[in-house]
Amino acid sequence: MSTLDTSTYLDLSRLYAAYAHAVDSGDWDLWPAFFTEQCSYRLQPRENHERGLPLATLSFESRGMLEDRVYGIKETLFHDPYYQRHVVGLPLVHRVDDDGTIHSEANYAVFRTKLDGPSTVFNVGRYIDKVVPTPEGLKFASRLCVFDSEMIPNSIIYPI
Repeated sequence: MSTLDTSTYLDLSRLYAAYAHAVDSGDWDLWPAFFTEQCSYRLQPRENHERGLPLATLSFESRGMLEDRVYGIKETLFHDPYYQRHVVGLPLVHRVDDDGTIHSEANYAVFRTKLDGPSTVFNVGRYIDKVVPTPEGLKFASRLCVFDSEMIPNSIIYPI
């Protein structure tokens, strides 16, 4: 197991912050670029995760699938529009593999604001990530969003 130097930890923290900024901006075309071509993005209830059950609310297995989701958000999904705002804790690094793969996690809270109402807590949980170095900088090879509540208000349209 390798250790993570201060500069790489700062890059990792910037990746988490830039991701939150991108998904809060509403510019959905930015989202897939945070991932490697062969990636995994899953949104899963905590109960299923802790019991080892594979069922996930959303599950995408490549950047192409993420791009399809962006197309859906922009062109085909009809929903009551809302804004979202992420608050993400600092990443906790569990280990760094010899090839530079970082295994990390961070808590998150997502607030939702509908155009005609107050802000509410929308989704709370933790990210469990595998982050890899690439020529373009650090990218997510996998991001598992484990949300705490078994109840999802209405539906999840935008990335968490």
